[in-house]
Amino acid sequence: MNRFIGFLTIIVALVLCGDVCLAEDMVQIKGSDTLINMVQKLSEIYMAKKPGTAIAVTGGGSGTGIAGLINKRCDIANASRQIKSSEVEDANKRGVDPKRVVVAIDALSIIVSAQNPVDKLTVDQIGKIYRGEIKNWSEVGGNDLPITLYGRQSNSGTYDFMKENVMLGEYSPNLKSMNGNAQIAEALNQDVSGIGYVGVGYAKEASGIKVLKVATKPGATYYDPMNSIDVKNGKYPITRPLNQYVNGTPKGPVRSFIIFELSEEGQAIVEKEGFFAIPGEYQAYNDQTLGITGTVRDDPMRPKDLGVNDGIG
Repeated sequence: MNRFIGFLTIIVALVLCGDVCLAEDMVQIKGSDTLINMVQKLSEIYMAKKPGTAIAVTGGGSGTGIAGLINKRCDIANASRQIKSSEVEDANKRGVDPKRVVVAIDALSIIVSAQNPVDKLTVDQIGKIYRGEIKNWSEVGGNDLPITLYGRQSNSGTYDFMKENVMLGEYSPNLKSMNGNAQIAEALNQDVSGIGYVGVGYAKEASGIKVLKVATKPGATYYDPMNSIDVKNGKYPITRPLNQYVNGTPKGPVRSFIIFELSEEGQAIVEKEGFFAIPGEYQAYNDQTLGITGTVRDDPMRPKDLGVNDGIG
């Protein structure tokens, strides 16, 4: 309900601002379902701190967001995967120069029903399960039940990330494609034989599910994506950056919002939403996209307190 109210707040802001939203103060954000709740919360707090700013956040998947940026239908594309070379070529043909900002770290979580006795898997086992090579839970120490596969639709960045970094192959034709993380978690709450994958922020909020520990290979240590130390130390094996793409070096309200996301307050919100703050190497990478020297916290264009009279945007 709180998420729904927050989304309505954004929509109401767009309606009330009228022609102002058609001007340069309007910020359109589209894309990844994994990022949508987190970015909605960031935008709600930012708009409260900076009255008169209007931000619209919608989902549809990473592919939808990147396509929106390429077609100049959004200012920021949320993406849980990196942009493809073919997408960059298409963007360049249309006069768009995609630049990447890393806003959070996700520990992609493998989930099952809370009633499932299995509590850990290796990366190889997860790949074999999703390729359809392991078909029964008894093959990985569970009950004698056929495994039901839940995953995302093909326009999802998480769908691509799993395929390229975990499965190293094609999905089983028996995969049940779901619209978002929340749908996968809800399905696993009802299906004792199911397995799914969701962003760690969704795994922390879901009920009736179990988050599996994962090891890189048999005999290696199993690590928990819910353990922030294991994730930040790089021990949990299925981590990924959560990205935003913009057209060239961002300016005005787009730049101001991104800097807020990367600020200490913004990164604290990222952590509160269940994800992980970015490490130093990504802060340096983001500096290049933003066209600044030093760290984000040293940016002379970023006020220490985003108030009404902050002078940016």
